[in-house]
Amino acid sequence: MNDRRNIVLTAILAGGLIAGSLDILYAVVFSAARGVPALRVLQSVAGGLLGQGAYEGGHPTAILGLFLHFVLALLLAAIFYGASRQLHFLTRHPVTAGALYGILVYAVMNLIVLPLSAFPHPLRFVPEVVAADLLVHAFGVGVPIALAARWGSLRVGAIR
Repeated sequence: MNDRRNIVLTAILAGGLIAGSLDILYAVVFSAARGVPALRVLQSVAGGLLGQGAYEGGHPTAILGLFLHFVLALLLAAIFYGASRQLHFLTRHPVTAGALYGILVYAVMNLIVLPLSAFPHPLRFVPEVVAADLLVHAFGVGVPIALAARWGSLRVGAIR
């Protein structure tokens, strides 16, 4: 049982850490191309919890933003893994399921979570930016999570 638990935890950690890393890397690089420093990007993540005050907290709020970002990525990986125990097509077709999951994550974050949070900026949906964000969430967030869940499911014998 302990080996099974370690495999499941490894799958969730791998999926969450890879997805979180790709997502934040994209956000930092995309923002840097627009003249926004990485510190501000990370503070904006903390802004969902702290509101405008996140931008006045310097490095500590940037670190909090990075921490929150990875907690969320790990939570998303755990949710997918848990769902895949009942919905086996999620791990049988990880690229398709992962891409759809990434798009769902983007929609939930931007249409529900951010509007209900303390995020201090109005949300704007610029078509080119939304298209890029959807691609990154589909293939940089959802697919790595799904592939990690598939790996874990294969190791514990949940799929063959």
